[in-house]
Amino acid sequence: MQVSSFFGLQTALRGITAQQRALDVTSHNIANSDTDGYSRQEVSYAASSSLRLPSGLNGGGGAWLGQGVEIEQFRRMRDTFLDLQFRAQNTTAAFDETTAKGVRRALDEFNEPGEEGLNTLLEKFWSSWNDLGNSPSDVSVKTAVIGHATTLVNALNSLDTRLAAVQTNATTEYAALTTGAQNPIQPIADELALLNQQIKSMQGAGQSPNELLDRRDLLLDRLSEYGRVAVTDLGTGAISVDFGDAAVELVNDATVTWPQALTAPGGKLEALLNVQTTVASYRTDLDAFASSLATTVNTAHTADGAPPFFTGATAAAIAVNVTAATIDSGTGTTAGASDIARAIAALGNGTADNLYATLVSRVGHDVSVAEATAVSSDSLRSTIENRKLSVTGVSLDEEMANMIRYQRAYQASARTMSTMDEMLDVLINRTGRVGL
Repeated sequence: MQVSSFFGLQTALRGITAQQRALDVTSHNIANSDTDGYSRQEVSYAASSSLRLPSGLNGGGGAWLGQGVEIEQFRRMRDTFLDLQFRAQNTTAAFDETTAKGVRRALDEFNEPGEEGLNTLLEKFWSSWNDLGNSPSDVSVKTAVIGHATTLVNALNSLDTRLAAVQTNATTEYAALTTGAQNPIQPIADELALLNQQIKSMQGAGQSPNELLDRRDLLLDRLSEYGRVAVTDLGTGAISVDFGDAAVELVNDATVTWPQALTAPGGKLEALLNVQTTVASYRTDLDAFASSLATTVNTAHTADGAPPFFTGATAAAIAVNVTAATIDSGTGTTAGASDIARAIAALGNGTADNLYATLVSRVGHDVSVAEATAVSSDSLRSTIENRKLSVTGVSLDEEMANMIRYQRAYQASARTMSTMDEMLDVLINRTGRVGL
C-alpha cells in the first residue's frame, strides 16, 4: 500500500482541528465562570487509528503509521462522591439552620431578661402581696395587687398566643413547601423528569449533554435543602430520585409523584415538623407554670373561704377572679390580719417561679445548642462545597494557561502543514526542471 504524499497534510489538519475545539471549550469555560452549577469541561484526546503499512514496502518489514489526533469527548469535570457528600451535608445544614431559626423565634417571644418579661412581672406580683401584708386594709394596695396580677396574666396569655403563632407559622411554612400551589419541590421534580427524557434521548444518539447534566445536578443540590435525596442511575441516562421517607420515588424516569406524606424527611421540612413539636412542648411547660401559679396562690387565698384568686389552669385561660372588695389578706375577722398576704408573698421564688425559670433556661439552652450546631454545619457545608468547586469550578488563571498552550499547539500544527505544503510545492512544481 503506497502512502499518499498528501498524508501529512491530513494529519496536521487533525491537529489544527483538535486544538481549535480545545480553544472553543476554553472559551466556553471562561464564559460560564460565574454560572451557578456549571461544571468545567475539558477536551479528552486520543490518537487516531494507525494506518497499517504492509511488509516489504520500501524494503521494510511492515509497520503502523500514526494518523494524528482525534477528540474522544468533551469531558465534564465532576466528582460523584463530592456530589453525594455535599447533598448530605446540605440536608443537615438546612435542618440545623431551620431548627435554630425556629427556637430563636420562640425565645424572642419570652423577652427575657426584660422589663416586659414574665420574670420581672412575677417579682412585681409577689412584691405587691408583700406590700399588702404590710398594709392589709389599704384598698389602694389591694388594687395594686390586682393590677400587677392582671398585667401578669395578660402577659402570660399573650406569651402563649405568640408561641402558638410560632407553632402555626412552622405548620404553615411546611404546608407551603409541600402542598401549596407555589411549593418549590413540584417544579424541581417536573424539571428533573423533563431533563431525564432529554438526557436519555441525547445520550442514546451518542451525544454528550453536559449542560443538561449540570442543570440536573444543580436541581438535585437544591432539592437536598428540603430533605434527603438518594439518586439511582437507571442506566439509560435517566435517574430515579428518592426524597426523604416518601413511600414512592419523587421522580422515576419521566414519572413524578408529589405531594406525598412525610414523617422524617430530613432537611428543612423535618426541622419545621420538629419546631412544631418543640414549641408545643414549650407551651405545655408554660401551662404547667400557669397551673402551679394558680394552684398555689388559690390554695393560700381560699384558706379563709375567699374565692379563688385565679381561674383557669393553662397559660391561655388563666385570669384574675377577684376585686379589691373580695381580695383576702388575712384569716379571721380581726382587723389588720395579713397572714394570707404574707403566705402568698412567701410563694415568690417557689415552685411556680422555678418552673418558669426552668422553662426559660431550657429554651435558651435549646437556642444555644441549635445555633452552635447550625454554625458548625454551615462551615462543614462550605468546606465540602469548596472542595467540590475545586473540581467543577472554572479557574480563569488555569484557562488562560490552557489557552496559550492550545494556541501554541495550533500554531505548531499550522507550521507543520505549511512545511509540508512547501515540500509538495517543490515536488509538484520544481521536480524535473534541471538547473534550478
